Amino acid sequence: MKLAGEEVVEVETPCLVIDSEKMMKNITRMAHVASEAGVHLRPHVKTHKVPRIAQMQLASGAVGITVAKVSEAEVMYSGGVQNIFIAYPLVVESKITRAVNLSKKMDLIVAVDSLVGAKKLSEIATRHNHTLNVRLEVDTGLHRTGVNYDEAVELAKAVSRLGGLNLTGIYTYRGALLGESPTLDTKAAALEEGKMMADLARRMRSEGLAITEVSVGSTPTGPYVAEIEGITEIRPGTYVFGDRMQVGLKSLTMEDCAAYIVATVVSRPSEDLIIVDGGSKTFATDVQPGVAPLHLKGFGQVLSCDEAVFERMTEEHGMIRIPKDCDISIGDQLQIIPNHICSTVNLHNFAFLKTDGAYEQIEIAARGRLD
Repeated sequence: MKLAGEEVVEVETPCLVIDSEKMMKNITRMAHVASEAGVHLRPHVKTHKVPRIAQMQLASGAVGITVAKVSEAEVMYSGGVQNIFIAYPLVVESKITRAVNLSKKMDLIVAVDSLVGAKKLSEIATRHNHTLNVRLEVDTGLHRTGVNYDEAVELAKAVSRLGGLNLTGIYTYRGALLGESPTLDTKAAALEEGKMMADLARRMRSEGLAITEVSVGSTPTGPYVAEIEGITEIRPGTYVFGDRMQVGLKSLTMEDCAAYIVATVVSRPSEDLIIVDGGSKTFATDVQPGVAPLHLKGFGQVLSCDEAVFERMTEEHGMIRIPKDCDISIGDQLQIIPNHICSTVNLHNFAFLKTDGAYEQIEIAARGRLD
């Protein structure tokens, strides 16, 4: 069997492989971006979900990490990480109690986007005779979680008056949006995002609120938004591995992509169609082909054949259209860059870290954490 120009991976496929050299270059590059701009880097570890990789990011200059779940924070704390932001509103008592208990042992920041949620946080923190550091999430156009931008000042005032809470800052996640529409102009998107949040922080300070943290940014917008006066922190995530979506957004190149799936060709039912042993249980399907603004062809890029189109999937099968004269054979191994690496990683219990040609199995310790 062959693997796109290099030695075959002597493990069962489909599998997730991480190129450690490319990963470290990506980690170092983003750390340099933050350092040069004078902002903190707090990467979102939803991309890799591995404490060991989080430690690499911290060693390269990150001040802490970002997670979405209390359980992810617990896994990362168990892996030695001491500074974590849970960038997701906590409203359930059991989860808030776990966050309070974790906060007693390390530097933890939690999120809030409503007065109802803030009161719940306050009640439980006060009951435990503890103060939680909190950030207010602001909706800047994605219309996901986050208080309406125009209502943020008043909510911040209300949160600041509650016991057991220390409102330290504001944050948003916007991604590659300009106005409220997806865009390929990530610089313009970043400038808009940064200006909105910096202006909001100034308004809050004029009302007497001690807002010290203004946290923004994604992989495509992070390097640009970091340059805006008033921004204190960026939270990119996907940069650590890269994926086809980020290549389309010009955040990095295909050569920068550090993680990929290795799949075996199990069938060639016709001259222009091959079937690999990875389907929707292996590759994420949340970034669909043909959707604006990227208009990606297929669900991933086959590295050994630019003309190949990963057309469709079932659970165990990946159907890839290839040129009739392509020399791919049954039994060959293919490297495929997924459209979205973050949710692809979450499908795998383990990855294989490739270092100097050797493959080490590592656990995706925080994968599948739903609480």
